[in-house]
Amino acid sequence: MGDVAKRPPLATAAEVAEYRRTTEATLAQERYRGIGPRYKKLGKRVFYDWADVYAWVDAHSCQRTDDAATAK
Repeated sequence: MGDVAKRPPLATAAEVAEYRRTTEATLAQERYRGIGPRYKKLGKRVFYDWADVYAWVDAHSCQRTDDAATAK
C-alpha cells in the first residue's frame, strides 16, 4: 500500500482536456467511441491516470503525414 502514496493524483477530464488542448466534450466522445486514453470511473466521476494519458499521446506520434492513417 506504500506504492499508492508515490502515485500522482488522478487527473480530471478538465485537466486532461487542457493538457491536450481540446475540450471535455471531445474527451466524452472519445470515451463513448472507445478511442481515447484509458479512464477510471469512480461513482459518476471520470478520472484519468496521467501514465495512461501520456501513453495514449505517445502511441499517436507520427513522423510523416501518411503515418496518421496507421495511428491507433
